Amino acid sequence: MKKWLARFYAHLMRRWTWWLLIPLALFIRVLAYFPQWVDRYYSNGLFPLLSRMQRFILGWIPFSIGDLLYGFLVLALLYQLIQLLYGLIRKRFTRVSLAELLQRIFFLLLLGYVGFNLLWGLNYNRPPLADRLHMQVVSPTPAELDTLATDLLRGLDHYARLVTPAQRDSFNQKKRLFDGAVEAYQHLHPGSFPSLYVTPSIKPSLFSYPGNYLGFQGYYNPFTGEAQVNTTIPRFLEPFVTAHEIAHQLGYSREQEANFMAVLACDRSTEPTFRYSMYFDLFLYTLGEISLQDTTRAKQYLESAPPQVKTDLATYRHFKRLHRNPLERVIMWLYHEFLRANNQPNGKYTYNEVVSWVIAYRRTFGRTSLL
Repeated sequence: MKKWLARFYAHLMRRWTWWLLIPLALFIRVLAYFPQWVDRYYSNGLFPLLSRMQRFILGWIPFSIGDLLYGFLVLALLYQLIQLLYGLIRKRFTRVSLAELLQRIFFLLLLGYVGFNLLWGLNYNRPPLADRLHMQVVSPTPAELDTLATDLLRGLDHYARLVTPAQRDSFNQKKRLFDGAVEAYQHLHPGSFPSLYVTPSIKPSLFSYPGNYLGFQGYYNPFTGEAQVNTTIPRFLEPFVTAHEIAHQLGYSREQEANFMAVLACDRSTEPTFRYSMYFDLFLYTLGEISLQDTTRAKQYLESAPPQVKTDLATYRHFKRLHRNPLERVIMWLYHEFLRANNQPNGKYTYNEVVSWVIAYRRTFGRTSLL
């Protein structure tokens, strides 16, 4: 493998690739200061073409190519690390060989940075979706949170009665889950949300079980255009997670925007399972916001939840306890910092901001416009 990696780097790290990657990296940094340009020429220009091409090329393959790519990279990095440690122990490293290793690491980081941004990451620098919808997103008042929580409990009670165990079990066939998510997006008005979902590429993650211990329910791979869904999480979570990852495929990079798009799509779905999943997730986010203001009030809403919701909450808590481990904290901290570095200063809390977005939408378009 050592000889193969040496040939690989020799072919990859040509002088012209350095001259290409370094200016591109600088250009990407400059674009961060021109969000309108990014939105017009990249998010609504180049990106839809690239993403559809990725999904057209790889979407028909039943397994995740992106997972295989990441798996190969992890193995290659582990091999390099073992080689490094072995060389240090045996004192076989010279200044030249150490310089070559550092050069390879820097090159791979540079290549990953440029590829990530050109294929998707530049969407972090587009103007907020709220601007396009003419919404003013501010911190919700206690009264607004109470109204939302009341509406969510009403919806949860309604759809908990409609969703049967057989309907939940039908998601064992992932095609039904993924087709339902695609159908939900087809009901969004194309005038408000251009580049609606075509040429689907949604796949079960090959690393679903390890993902439970790393804390992820799904992710979007910008290098392959695939949406990966962790299909070992509780069934009632899967529809909303799938809709969230599709939003990323459409260029909504920020997590609160992807959550908001998932809410809009699931709210317009004809499948009770998707609507229940959305109500459940949004109820959890809303409880979190209420508890920041008044824990007693949050507990009262929790106690008034329908029996099925309480059962699902207990299932979710047990699932999280079962997979809790020290490594997850490290991964989540790294992810938190990743989000902060990509135009989301609140890090992981960005997901919770969907509550303010939903309230702002209802404030702008009327309480009955959503939920």
